[in-house]
Amino acid sequence: MNNNDNNPEFYMTIALEEAQKAHDEGEIPVGVAIVYKDCVIATAHNTTRQCSDPTAHAELIAIKQAAMVLKNERLNGCRMYVTKEPCAMCAGAIVHARIEKLYIGVKDKRFGACGTVLNVCGNDVLNHKPQIIFGILEEECKNLLKSFFEQLRKKG
Repeated sequence: MNNNDNNPEFYMTIALEEAQKAHDEGEIPVGVAIVYKDCVIATAHNTTRQCSDPTAHAELIAIKQAAMVLKNERLNGCRMYVTKEPCAMCAGAIVHARIEKLYIGVKDKRFGACGTVLNVCGNDVLNHKPQIIFGILEEECKNLLKSFFEQLRKKG
């Protein structure tokens, strides 16, 4: 087995490609890749605006896809790579899905629920606590978000 767990940048690049799709579609550029046994089993990006759905976050879409692939609501042994720290809604879904490891590109200082603002994913009281690793391709993730919001401000 080729263990790319030692090279999380490889999978974060896939998540960044998804985030770029969101950016190009006018969505907040968040992308996700879920990996099981070194195979990418789900990828997604935010589609909240185009779907008029506040729950259409990349993390939730990818979790649903991965659960369908594995035919199980528990994603034991899965790793998630996400370009921006998940919000409380997504962090709760990550805990319920039993994601094993969570690789995050950039912290979200307004809504982050993996230890930055709230601590849903890292909460010892909950029945599952994924391992959380911050800073994977942080500059690339940060620059994509910065570019999106600069463009948004220019539009007025």
